[in-house]
Amino acid sequence: MHRKILSLAAVLAALVASVPRAEAQGSLILATTTSTQDSGLLDDLLPRFEKATGIRVKTIAVGSGEALAMGRRGDADVLLVHSKAAEDEFLAGGFGVLRLDVMYNDFILLGPPPDPAGVRGLRALDAMRRLAEKGALFASRDDRSGTHARELELWKQAGVDPTGQSWYVATGQGMGETARIASEKRAYTLADRGTYLSLRRTLDLAVLVEGDATLRNSYRVLVVSPVKHPQVRAAAARRFAEWLVSEEAQRAIGAFGRERFGQPLFVPDAKKG
Repeated sequence: MHRKILSLAAVLAALVASVPRAEAQGSLILATTTSTQDSGLLDDLLPRFEKATGIRVKTIAVGSGEALAMGRRGDADVLLVHSKAAEDEFLAGGFGVLRLDVMYNDFILLGPPPDPAGVRGLRALDAMRRLAEKGALFASRDDRSGTHARELELWKQAGVDPTGQSWYVATGQGMGETARIASEKRAYTLADRGTYLSLRRTLDLAVLVEGDATLRNSYRVLVVSPVKHPQVRAAAARRFAEWLVSEEAQRAIGAFGRERFGQPLFVPDAKKG
């Protein structure tokens, strides 16, 4: 695990180094969740932002935990994440100067279509307990992402500690790859709906549990503090954050996925006034 962390840090450092920090406000580094990348949302939004502002965006897609860590180190200018408790700590430490609500979708519990554990239609916490009781194979991202944080929260609320259990598979991968592993191993997994919809044709997984209030998945944008890290492009980052909550961007978010999937992958959630 220690080597894995060092390896990830080295890769991220190389990616960050590849973006010249000496440029003025013509570009910025966005650290974001794998779900915004895997769903295809950023491929739709970023060209719109670049066209509107002339600011180029370099994206580094990692889990929310690593995105926030990049912000703490000053290795990113702006973050798009979905891990509220970790964000609160980030802001309390003075590492961010602005946080805005952007959008939401929801988490869903996926599993083999025959549902051997019998969790279809259960409430989320009851489903987690049933999975543990049955020893049903479960694929966890185990990557400090927002999805991983919510999964751990659900296990805790269900009174289950999956650590070290033979049925608990830690992938250490993003959402798309973890869903593929779950599909191949006929395992259960927690996913965000957007990523699932974008990949469902390639997966042998069914939506078994959905709709709980505990499964709402909210995304926010945070601007990294130039006080903590004078090298960050604060003006460009703030412009990006404010653009994400603009009428243009919110309309694009609400429309994304409708034509291809018959439903939007995300719901715009910018607060008015």
